[in-house]
Amino acid sequence: MTDTREIEAAIYDRLSRVIDPELGRSVTDLGMIAAIDATPAADGNGYDVTVHVELTVEGCPLSETITNQINGAVASYPAAALTPHIEVSSMSRDKLDDLVADLKAERKQNPFNKPGVKTRIFAIASGKGGVGKSSVTANLAATFAALGYDTAAIDADIYGFSLPRLFGVHTQPTNLNGMLMPVTAWGVKLISIGMFAGADRAILWRGPRLQRSLEQFLSDVWWGQPDVLLLDLAPGTGDMAISVAQALPNAELVVITTPQPSASDIAVRSGLVALQVPMKVRGVVENMSYYEHKGERLHIFGEGGGQRVSEQLTEALGYDVPLMAQLPLVPEVRETGEAGRPAVLDAEGALRTDGIGATFRSLAEQLMA
Repeated sequence: MTDTREIEAAIYDRLSRVIDPELGRSVTDLGMIAAIDATPAADGNGYDVTVHVELTVEGCPLSETITNQINGAVASYPAAALTPHIEVSSMSRDKLDDLVADLKAERKQNPFNKPGVKTRIFAIASGKGGVGKSSVTANLAATFAALGYDTAAIDADIYGFSLPRLFGVHTQPTNLNGMLMPVTAWGVKLISIGMFAGADRAILWRGPRLQRSLEQFLSDVWWGQPDVLLLDLAPGTGDMAISVAQALPNAELVVITTPQPSASDIAVRSGLVALQVPMKVRGVVENMSYYEHKGERLHIFGEGGGQRVSEQLTEALGYDVPLMAQLPLVPEVRETGEAGRPAVLDAEGALRTDGIGATFRSLAEQLMA
């Protein structure tokens, strides 16, 4: 009996290193391991181990991932039989209520404003639509994730949401008793109004409701403690830009423009909001800079827009706002994006080492420097 209890305790210790992919906490901390039973194997070779697992919600989309990790943790224990038995059920309503209450109490409202938070927050902004802001956000988020950063992204463009399509997301967030679990795609935790029922209709919201939507995305979604949070802002300097500045004063703006003056002149305005709100402009990205044809760079939309924005913001803000990247016009970005895979990733989800992948890797490394 003593040996059995020691084995059960040792397996519990191993399970403490199995992390729930959605909540970012160990399955033991979350109370998901209801019991562990170890009995001597009939053939005398080791022990048969049964683990009773209680998932947070019935039909949890990541149940297979969790049980596979538990299987691996138990099977790695030398005294256990090679194939442990996993019995899966769901938590009682009372137990789930207690868990959610504990998580909410730990998180409390906006988790990104707490002292000592490690998350770097980048708000991707533009002066006008159509410059590729969402595409840059999606590929930058996928790059961060591929580089090993715990990455989250909020589609803060309520009227023109597009991140679900760019990441190939067709599911809704899991509702855990009023707390939402972000959908994970290509290694990035995502939330967007486009993931909810009825989002295919036109959204007619006034400013206060826009602000409330951002507050809910920040406080009603369990993000854990990501290394990087990206926000895909609506074009211009309207309500959402002000709401982000108020809710996330530690956010850094990244201004997206294209080369032509009609875009770059307006892009400057999106950076000048830093004169009126406590946000820093981290840098400028020029999208659609050129199209490469037979080794020659064709500047279809002109030249110099990104540099003009960089220089004007540097002068107006009184600190260096560098031109961090010049992204080429690549049909593959549109084609793979519409197919639901960021262009910086190959079909297996690995970061490409040349071309667009190398460019975004350089941009990500500059932002985190």
